[in-house]
Amino acid sequence: MEAIITIVGFLGAGKTTLLKFLIDRFSDEGWEPFLILNDYENAYMDAQQFVEQIQSKNIKALTGSCICCSGISELRNTVNRIPKREKGITLIEANGTSDACSLNEFLGVGLNDRFSPPVQISVVDVKNWQKRGKHNELESNQIQVSSLLVLTHLEHTTKERQTSVINEIKKLNPMAEIIFMNDINISLLPALLPATHPVQEMDHQKAHLSSCSADLPTLPDSQCIHAICNALPKSILRVKGCAQIKGESAYTYFERNPDGSVHIRPFNGIPITGAKVLIIGPGSNPDILKKTIDTSLNTSAQ
Repeated sequence: MEAIITIVGFLGAGKTTLLKFLIDRFSDEGWEPFLILNDYENAYMDAQQFVEQIQSKNIKALTGSCICCSGISELRNTVNRIPKREKGITLIEANGTSDACSLNEFLGVGLNDRFSPPVQISVVDVKNWQKRGKHNELESNQIQVSSLLVLTHLEHTTKERQTSVINEIKKLNPMAEIIFMNDINISLLPALLPATHPVQEMDHQKAHLSSCSADLPTLPDSQCIHAICNALPKSILRVKGCAQIKGESAYTYFERNPDGSVHIRPFNGIPITGAKVLIIGPGSNPDILKKTIDTSLNTSAQ
C-alpha cells in the first residue's frame, strides 16, 4: 500500500525545507514521490521550487482553497487520481494555517484502498514556537495528531530553549516521536502509524486567515524587495513572492517569515503567473499591498 504523509506546521516553520529533504532522501532510496502543495493564492509558485528534484507530472498544486475543509474533496480526488508507481509515496504540504486535526480526520475518508491511512508530520519552529500571539492556539493545534515532530530553526537558540519547547510539545502530543531533521530515518517513515489519541478541539475559523496577491513590476534592485517586505504591517504573518530585478535574466524568490526575517534566493525557471507577491494574515488587503509596492518603488527611484 502507498503511504501518504502530510506535512503540517505554522507559516514559515520550514515545511518546504523538510519536503526538499524528504524528496532527496526518498529518491536516493529508489522511491518515486508524488507531491501535492496547497496554498492560499499561488501554489504554482511553490511547485516550481521542486522541478529540479521531481518530474513536473508528479507535482500537483492546489490553490485558493483550504484543504482542511472546503478543499478536502479536491485533495481527496487528487490523491485518488495519482498514478500507481512501483515504489510510490505521496507527500502533501498543507498551507501554514491548516486545521491539522480536521485535515487528519477527513482526508482518510473515501481514499482508494491502495493507500495506507494518512499520517502527519509536524514541523516545529523552535525559535518562534508559541510566540505567535493570538495564533498560539492554532500553532499548538497543528502538532496534536502528528506521528512525528521535526524540530527546525535551531540556530540562535539555546539548549534551554530547545529543552523547554520539547517539554511543551510532549505535553500536547505525548505519543509522537520528536526528532531533528538530519536524524530522520527515511526507511521508517512509510511505516508510521496515524495518531489515535484524543485531541483538544479548536474553533475551525481560527485556521482561516485573509490573503491576497498582486503583480510585481520589474524592481530596480533587491533592496526594493526588502523595502516591500519591511513596509507591510506586522499583522501580515507571511509574505512571499517572485520578482524580476532590472538587468537580471533570472527571477528571484523572496519571503518574509512571521518573525520579520526576510530571505532571498534564486527562483527555478520562469513563474507561470509572472512576477507576484502574496501576503497572508489579518489585514491582508489588495489596496494596502498595491500602495506598499508603489511607495517602495517610488522611494527606490529617489
